[in-house]
Amino acid sequence: MTIDNYKFIDTHCHLDGEEFAPDRDAVVTRAREAGVAKVFIPAIDLNSCQTVLDTCRRYPGYCYPMLGLHPEEVRADWHQQLNSLGTVLSESLSTITHSVPSPVSPIAIGEVGLDFYWSREFEQEQLLAFEEQVRWSIEMKLPLMIHCRKAQNELVAILKRYKDQLPGGVFHCFTGNELEARELLQFDNFVLGIGGMLTFKKSHLPEVLPQTVPLSRIVLETDAPYMAPVPHRGQCNEPAFVLEVLRKLAEVYGVSEEEVARQTTETVKSVFLC
Repeated sequence: MTIDNYKFIDTHCHLDGEEFAPDRDAVVTRAREAGVAKVFIPAIDLNSCQTVLDTCRRYPGYCYPMLGLHPEEVRADWHQQLNSLGTVLSESLSTITHSVPSPVSPIAIGEVGLDFYWSREFEQEQLLAFEEQVRWSIEMKLPLMIHCRKAQNELVAILKRYKDQLPGGVFHCFTGNELEARELLQFDNFVLGIGGMLTFKKSHLPEVLPQTVPLSRIVLETDAPYMAPVPHRGQCNEPAFVLEVLRKLAEVYGVSEEEVARQTTETVKSVFLC
């Protein structure tokens, strides 16, 4: 599975997770050998901010942190959580010197968003927490890494309030239809994160994407350790497997793998400052 001629980026991988603790170095080695040039790691809550930053210190220039409060972690004490997380974010941003990001300088606000898939118990709290982090994105000029499940109408309504100010970002793990794709891509400098779902037998993405989404509005991701692509379904997903997503994109768009690697990497550079 090694690639020698081109490199690409996994824009969403929970490499800090306990699932990778036994062999994290080996996972990174396999990713490098597969052609993965960089890995972006999102936090989901205050505790994971530290594990994300520690992982990025361990692999400087390879792993890059994104800090935020995941919607499924939003509870009644969301404001207190955000205050603490905001302090970590500000302290991490203060490590930037001479415009060169340090290993712990966040490249995005994430993973943030809305998730009403299982419950709407904390719907109002999620809405408030997401909007607050959207404002952080604008104030800090950092893109958003957005998670959305069963909440696109509410999410788009919030983003529209700030449409002319948003610095951009990624709609992570896009699995929607043509109308949903068009609605999301109305936001300038936002792109769709495409992962293992593209390779699944029952996925409609192979038809939806080439008809609706320019390749220039797509970035690669794994969401590892979740959502392993074919032929690795049932395994712990890892960044090396993003190559399978790249190969499937090349197939459905009718272009070379090199072109997918080149275009998605250029798109990453246009959204993220790294």
